[in-house]
Amino acid sequence: MESRDFIRISAFRHTIVPLSAFLQARFLTSAAKPQDFPPEAGPELAFAGRSNVGKSSAINALAGRKRLAFFSKTPGRTQTINFYDLGDQGRLADLPGYGHATAPKSLRASWDVLIGGYLTGRRSLGAVVVLMDARRPLTANDRQFLEWLRPVAALRLVLLSKSDKLTRAERAKTLASTRAALDTAAMSSEVMLFSSKSDEGVEEARGLLERWLRK
Repeated sequence: MESRDFIRISAFRHTIVPLSAFLQARFLTSAAKPQDFPPEAGPELAFAGRSNVGKSSAINALAGRKRLAFFSKTPGRTQTINFYDLGDQGRLADLPGYGHATAPKSLRASWDVLIGGYLTGRRSLGAVVVLMDARRPLTANDRQFLEWLRPVAALRLVLLSKSDKLTRAERAKTLASTRAALDTAAMSSEVMLFSSKSDEGVEEARGLLERWLRK
């Protein structure tokens, strides 16, 4: 083989893009208590948000699937952490929705133990994605969860979901005000507009999270 042929082949090989981690996603297991967590293996992305904020829809949009993550119209229905395998690039953890006021006190306490045990004890946790409704971002429950995250050594991404419900001007204003509020509170985080219906932010969020998985 002549040297110029080797150079062409080598250059071509360097342009090969690895298969998207999210497009390889498959359900792994559910955990109702910390003892049920699967053994740690590679970096994990945790998804969190208030009940019915669109978390499952966001995961499905990122994975390019319709029913990878299941959701219920009844707030507070999910009571486990659902783990998904992302091929050899890591895992995804779908946390129970927080802030459901009508759930029994004992159930809310068990969620605190489950979610707290995951966030503080999972060494493989690489990033936390927090879904907030773009029409009502940074509610009291959102701020409480972000305070809970403050000591956690993980990257953070805030997705302002259901952005298709806002006008262009409203989207720009919400994005700017949310970023400013997080900066003022010293809560370092990337912030993006996101819609599983219009696909706004889907490619951008997927690309960022997959770069974080490779860090």
